[in-house]
Amino acid sequence: MTLKKATLVCKKDSSIFQGISFGYEGNTAGEVVFTTGMVGYPQTLTDPSYEGQILVMTYPIIGSYGVPDMSLWESERIHTKAVIVSDYIDTPSHYQSIKTLGAWLKEQKVIGLQIKDTRFLTQYLRDNGSQLGKIIFSGDTPWYDPNKDNLVQRVSPKKIVTYDSPSPKKKHTILLIDCGMKKNMLRCLTKRGVTVIVVPWDFDPFEKKIKFDGLIISNGPGDPKMAKKTISIIKKALGEKIPTLGVCLGNQLLALAAGGDTYKLKFGHRGQNQPCFLEGTKKCYITTQNHGFAVGKIPPGFKAWFINANDKTNEGIIHLTLPFMSTQFHPEANPGPTDTEWIFDFFLNRIKT
Repeated sequence: MTLKKATLVCKKDSSIFQGISFGYEGNTAGEVVFTTGMVGYPQTLTDPSYEGQILVMTYPIIGSYGVPDMSLWESERIHTKAVIVSDYIDTPSHYQSIKTLGAWLKEQKVIGLQIKDTRFLTQYLRDNGSQLGKIIFSGDTPWYDPNKDNLVQRVSPKKIVTYDSPSPKKKHTILLIDCGMKKNMLRCLTKRGVTVIVVPWDFDPFEKKIKFDGLIISNGPGDPKMAKKTISIIKKALGEKIPTLGVCLGNQLLALAAGGDTYKLKFGHRGQNQPCFLEGTKKCYITTQNHGFAVGKIPPGFKAWFINANDKTNEGIIHLTLPFMSTQFHPEANPGPTDTEWIFDFFLNRIKT
């Protein structure tokens, strides 16, 4: 069998990287980024925060444990435009595997490309920053900048769904604005006795007079300033002094709603090994992250809650007196360490019964 070749072209300086296909074969374009995660590629690829991106995986061996059933994914589909690896394994071995990564990519019409020197490609992206790229099999295709689109609108659900907790000791009702939520967030909340009402990114619960005890803003893709409707809803919640927790994109949206500001990072934070200090202490947590934007200006009345140990960027904010807080990392993890799952308990304990 002849392996089909393709080319990754990066826009900044027209750098070219040659590769061999192991997934869907067709031209595509997006933002080229990298993740330093060693495990969990099925959960990573189904994370809606990767919408519109060409993902380079720094861990060299990918595909060795195949792909599990959809119930173990973090959403209903793959969100990357393409995935680039150093060594693709087409003979997986794992009791949960039901298909190969290559077969899954073909089903989902997502490109898989094997570029041997992903280490050099990652260094190139660190030096030059995340940038637009396109993968060409034949002919050409136009550049595509996902950050100019409202990606939250694209990945957010269209309907309201309520998830009841199986716990006999039900506690609170949480309204969760789904900007591209990972499913494990639901698992973390319902196992704590929480009823979760999941709503679209632009749904206003105050107009509909829905009763809830606390608000969570989920993770999601793209530039937070594109989600203007979500920001206006959060402003109303803050005005009503409703306990609020933001996660990842939710951290940025909370900051914007409260009067802060955000900016684009050079190459972002993606992976399951980002160290974060609890501000004012020497305690460091290893966290799962996936974002290209960050909080630059902390809003009035808030303080920094967590700080990235590598580059000192903001990793969370918390209000000085009111129950408003957010983290840039993923306390629900999956994949990654569960070091910060206590964030959900901390937030729920701030809700008055």
